[in-house]
Amino acid sequence: MKILVIEDEQALADTLRRAISSDGHWVDVAHDGHRGLELALTGAYDAIVLDLMLPGPSGDEVCRRLRKLDDHTLVLMLTAKDGEYDEADGLDAGADDYLTKPFSLIILLARLRALGRRAGRECPTTLQVGDLTLDIAARLCKRDERTVELTAREAAVLGRLMAAAGGTVSKQDILDEVWDSPADLDPNIVEVYVSSLRKKIDAPFGRHTLRTVRGAGYRLAPDEP
Repeated sequence: MKILVIEDEQALADTLRRAISSDGHWVDVAHDGHRGLELALTGAYDAIVLDLMLPGPSGDEVCRRLRKLDDHTLVLMLTAKDGEYDEADGLDAGADDYLTKPFSLIILLARLRALGRRAGRECPTTLQVGDLTLDIAARLCKRDERTVELTAREAAVLGRLMAAAGGTVSKQDILDEVWDSPADLDPNIVEVYVSSLRKKIDAPFGRHTLRTVRGAGYRLAPDEP
């Protein structure tokens, strides 16, 4: 699924982005209600993870505005408030589910998968581009039924590229979603992993699926032998 996280706490937003991405989804992040609403209305998301207490419009207000505009994107509301009236207010505002902080990431991911099943939008655990497949949970990569051995980091980088469905992914986006402390790293580290992936998923098979988009990043697209 394509998921938007609207959360003003930077550390939590980063944690959510990495966790949801590792579950095979495409993730965008906004840190306030104004930007979150703008992205929600223009990004064609399958689900929104929405904090209640936000700078600008609150989570309740963002949800109400979406519903007034006949936008029925799935919404999982997050809040530090645990009163039953607070939960009722969130659901009445149009949220599809409600999770109280602190929460388990395992539970949050399960809730998102349940919402996806309910709407028929669940993302498969296996990503595929041409004859290249990656089972995210098992970290099992195959090219035309031949197993390709990958490290955990290589699999994470490949998964991010495959999840983009042919779109271009910047170095910084890969760095932010795959590494725990991206601010402390040189973005060029991504080049090292992309080079390693090419040697494993392309070169032995005579393929050219992992491509550099000059000045923009990388994209993974089907390529015939």
